[in-house]
Amino acid sequence: MCGIFAAMTRHGIASDRCDAALKLLEHRGPDGTGIWTSRDGQWSLGHTRLSIIGLRNGSQPMTSPDGAVHLVVNGEFYGYREIRERLRADGYRFSTESDSEIALHLYHERGMQAATLLRGEFAVVIADERQRAMYAIRDRFGVKPLYYAVVDGDVFFASEIKALLALGVPAAWDLEGAIGGIGRSHEKTEFAGISTVPQGCYAIARDGGVRIYPYWDWEFPTAEQIRADTRSDAEIVEEFRAALLDAVQQRLVADVEVASYLSGGIDSCAVLGLAQEGTQRPIRAFTLTFDNVLYDEASIAEAQAKHVGATYHPIPITGREVADSFADAIWHAETQMFNGHGVAKYLLSRAVQAAGIKVVFTGEGADEMLGGYPYFRVDALNNDATLSASEKSAFFDEMLGANAATRALLMPEQVDS
Repeated sequence: MCGIFAAMTRHGIASDRCDAALKLLEHRGPDGTGIWTSRDGQWSLGHTRLSIIGLRNGSQPMTSPDGAVHLVVNGEFYGYREIRERLRADGYRFSTESDSEIALHLYHERGMQAATLLRGEFAVVIADERQRAMYAIRDRFGVKPLYYAVVDGDVFFASEIKALLALGVPAAWDLEGAIGGIGRSHEKTEFAGISTVPQGCYAIARDGGVRIYPYWDWEFPTAEQIRADTRSDAEIVEEFRAALLDAVQQRLVADVEVASYLSGGIDSCAVLGLAQEGTQRPIRAFTLTFDNVLYDEASIAEAQAKHVGATYHPIPITGREVADSFADAIWHAETQMFNGHGVAKYLLSRAVQAAGIKVVFTGEGADEMLGGYPYFRVDALNNDATLSASEKSAFFDEMLGANAATRALLMPEQVDS
């Protein structure tokens, strides 16, 4: 990951504020920093780099050949090589090997329609001096963070809220945002006046304001389309496997080592297995291990790593370490945590970084996409008329076996007051 910020002001911004914001983002990108400021001093872009592709010559901010458009990127574009070759065939010249540069030329070619061609996990800010506008794009699933605020006609974007505060955005709590943080289904944050650019959207900042536009969304089949689908279960499974394999292979493209998180779940195990198929060297797989056998999945993870030919690296942690690291994890996450999972992931990430790794597969997202969480059972019970009596009973028993907090959300009538 990298760190980015952008400031679009009416009367300029002090350089020490930009330096402070950049300093707060250095932990995201320790391999280099850069700042661009417009000639009138009213606009600034900042970047802290974690170099993954184009290690030698991918410094940012980047500027178009005519000097009118400037860009900062946090993240990675998948399939960038094919896009770069097409752009080269169309006459565009590249000065770096970085995947980020394709966004600069795609914008010149297509304007904001370029967003529809970008695949990956990214947050981009483009400053166009000719148009007197800034454009901020967030990836389709909101993997990379991108926050913004408008203060007295000045507009700010950043990878982290703390950088916005350093740029001069006032710090104040937003109660509605804090309550919404339980599900975080909207763009508000816990901080008044600070919002996220929604996933699959781009923002246009102009004349002291920001407007949001969607460029991508899920295309869910209708009930009629599902009923008319003639594919067999085997065909659907094979299509899913092909799509997952393609996604894994796209993420193996890097000029640095790619490792993997590994638990005992099918999601990270499947991703590691497919990743190992796509590379010649053993992938380093990192697993958190616990002294409490109720949470420890080390034996399954170790067996899976051995099975696919990866190298197994256990990271032992204790409950005391989780408690002691809670504040640090919150500082990085900049949002509420309702259990120790986020803290554990923070400790795992810290250990992986100490091992010299910059890129990992996480194996996350399978439960969201494939209905693994208990709350999907509630939806199925309420709305799926095809469930048999035995399936309904199994779903109900599963929810009854959840912890009290989960039961309170899913089955409030079943929880003692």
